[in-house]
Amino acid sequence: MHMTTIATSSQSAASAALRLTADIAQYLTFALSGETYAFGILNVKEIIEYGMLTQVPMTPNFLRGVINLRGSVVPIVDLLARFGKGVTAINKRTGIVIVETANGDENAGRQDIGIIVDAVNEVVDIASQDIEPPPSFGTGIRPDFISGMVKSDSRFIILLNIDSVLSIEEMSALSQAGIEKPKNVGN
Repeated sequence: MHMTTIATSSQSAASAALRLTADIAQYLTFALSGETYAFGILNVKEIIEYGMLTQVPMTPNFLRGVINLRGSVVPIVDLLARFGKGVTAINKRTGIVIVETANGDENAGRQDIGIIVDAVNEVVDIASQDIEPPPSFGTGIRPDFISGMVKSDSRFIILLNIDSVLSIEEMSALSQAGIEKPKNVGN
């Protein structure tokens, strides 16, 4: 009987350790207009230097252009413009984070999208119990874009819901709505 108790105790210690590690996730933090944002590291494919964008005519202001990434066309989104807060100023630390996001069509799989950030900071471990729900006001961005907030030192890290922020369906609808037909010249 003593043997069973030890095995059960050992099993529950192992399952507690497994639960503890399962409740911690890694997030990539980055700076954008003086704020710190993050999203799950599992969405990140790579981080590249800013440059070599090809502008696409008649696209919304948040779509800065496209890049050729090893033969694939990857749209580049200015996250600051997507939040309706202007455009990201390009400097020597500006980077592009390539993320994989839901395509909107379950059969089409996932879509790679690049986002422009002021600077990539670091990868941090965040325990699920440290994540607070998003506030209903005061962040300056849509509440559905935020999956939570985490206090870090004296500041907050805003955890983004990457599939909502980079919703292909919504960005496509915004793109379609924003395109005006050219006016007839000379009539």
